[in-house]
Amino acid sequence: MSDIVPLRDIPEFDLRTDVLVAGFGGAGASAALEARGAGADVMVLESSSGGGGSTQMSACEMYLGGGTALQRDLGIEDSRDNFYRYLKACFGDNCDEQRLKLFVDGAVEHFDWAESLGVPYKRGFFSGRDVVAMTGDSLQYTGNERAWPFSESVTPAPRGHLPADADHSGGLVFMGHLLARVQESGADIRCDAKLTALVQDDRGRVVGAIAKIDNQQVAIEARKGVVLCTGGFIMNEAMTRKYLPGLDSIATRHGNPGDRGDGIRLGQAAGGNIINMGEAFVGIAHYPPPQLTYGIFVNEQGQRFVNEDVYLARLGHFAVQQSGGRIFMFIDNRHFDRPAYLQVDIVAVGESVAEVEAEAGFPEGALQHTVDFYNRHAALGQDPLFHKAKDWLMPLDSGPFALVSYALDQIRPPVFTLGGLEARPTGEVLRADGSAVPGLYAAGRTVAGIPRTSAGYASGMSVADVTFFGRLAGRQAASQ
Repeated sequence: MSDIVPLRDIPEFDLRTDVLVAGFGGAGASAALEARGAGADVMVLESSSGGGGSTQMSACEMYLGGGTALQRDLGIEDSRDNFYRYLKACFGDNCDEQRLKLFVDGAVEHFDWAESLGVPYKRGFFSGRDVVAMTGDSLQYTGNERAWPFSESVTPAPRGHLPADADHSGGLVFMGHLLARVQESGADIRCDAKLTALVQDDRGRVVGAIAKIDNQQVAIEARKGVVLCTGGFIMNEAMTRKYLPGLDSIATRHGNPGDRGDGIRLGQAAGGNIINMGEAFVGIAHYPPPQLTYGIFVNEQGQRFVNEDVYLARLGHFAVQQSGGRIFMFIDNRHFDRPAYLQVDIVAVGESVAEVEAEAGFPEGALQHTVDFYNRHAALGQDPLFHKAKDWLMPLDSGPFALVSYALDQIRPPVFTLGGLEARPTGEVLRADGSAVPGLYAAGRTVAGIPRTSAGYASGMSVADVTFFGRLAGRQAASQ
């Protein structure tokens, strides 16, 4: 069957609703709940046997700022202007300014909404360096807030809002409450139901969809609109080869099995424009343990290329740019560790930097110069090249020394996509000329949202983005 079915080819719809939501993850559940709250009849189609999506698989440190109740209760100062300037520094010109401002203005209320679902948030702040706080606390730093260049222009503030006592299972906690609220709302939820085509009338308006339910093709009328929330495309190898050729062969595909780009493809077939398709999250977990941050990363020329106190996605962004994706951590005996969760190889050891350099096959003198320059300035609390924070500056002078490979084709970093349909913040899918495809909405990783590069990414940006704009899309569709 074609991705688009003309209305004239549908003799009669089998099912009818006001708003049809495709996908029951963070974006789809948020859209469905808001649409029901606005008084619309809502049907949800989920291709798997239950809701949750990639949000449920995440730690769910929702990235919010500007003075949320959690920040205020912990005495953390973070104005809306400060929050906006940080996000703007993260993504620069690669952002939708209207989307960014709406998100910043609504972030405080969005946290209140999350708590209103019943999600517990403990009034505790974890100040350490870890990807996920394992202390039960609900507020932590999850990005590059304390790292250069962001720390120079924006006051650092913790913005990762993690469900209490959840550790890495925050998504299960959050989605458990959100899915329950959708079920209580009276939405018609149909699992093992896959969207296969959109129905358009002669004017190009999306008026329904075709879905495969119980192994039967079913035509569904959507009187107010269809909302596509089917995730990104990291599980679609044909799409990643086309749009992410440099990452396709080395990626650990990070997402749920439904992240196959179906919504992106259907939206494009209906006339929607796609943007940012060459951008993706690339995560290189160089911490925990935090003491590894004292080490320095070098490329195969023996040169540093980043400040090591950055978030793991920013490291991934710059690692991909190094020749052959070959990067190494140089570290001394005082700070060495090889975390069990990451299989990295020691490629060289020695009692001197020169011995390590020779064993690794680096150009003679290259690594020695890099380490000598770094150590001389680190002893003074300085990093003139990459401005690593003083807390992580210490000369690497306690032998023996090691060079550890973080080559991308060996560690195979987690990757998920950041491109998709171009849409208004309120969800309307846009054509290339900027006009909206009538009756078609989208949210979540099916669209290019707030986070658009790995360089500016922070843990929790996707969860905050997909739920916030999922809500707006559901509300907008219901209002038609």
